[in-house]
Amino acid sequence: MERVKFTQEFLFKASPAIVYKFFTTPSCLVRWFCDQVDIQGDSFTFYWQGAAEEAELVDDIEEERLRFHWLDADDDTEYLEFEISKSPVTGDTILLITDFCDEDEVDDQKQLWRSQMDELRKEMGG
Repeated sequence: MERVKFTQEFLFKASPAIVYKFFTTPSCLVRWFCDQVDIQGDSFTFYWQGAAEEAELVDDIEEERLRFHWLDADDDTEYLEFEISKSPVTGDTILLITDFCDEDEVDDQKQLWRSQMDELRKEMGG
């Protein structure tokens, strides 16, 4: 199955600093993204229902962008990216997620991210 890149955009009332904190702080990540996380420098180990997934933080621009490379990915060009910006019109924080999945799973993955972002919005209050 061919792997494809997709992007999704989400709006938040919270500041870019708060959004960034929810992607980089273990106590915040476990509130919306994973069951547990261990961060050692640029190495992140995420746990879901006892299963571990390791990612390397390959790009980190504070309050602007985080890019992870999953260590078990079949394709070294794939990544998971969170790009954070501020709307000049509304003042909302814009979060652009870029991810990869099998071609026939795009709709399911987008729904999963919508669900995750709903949870994140509840946790950060915006």
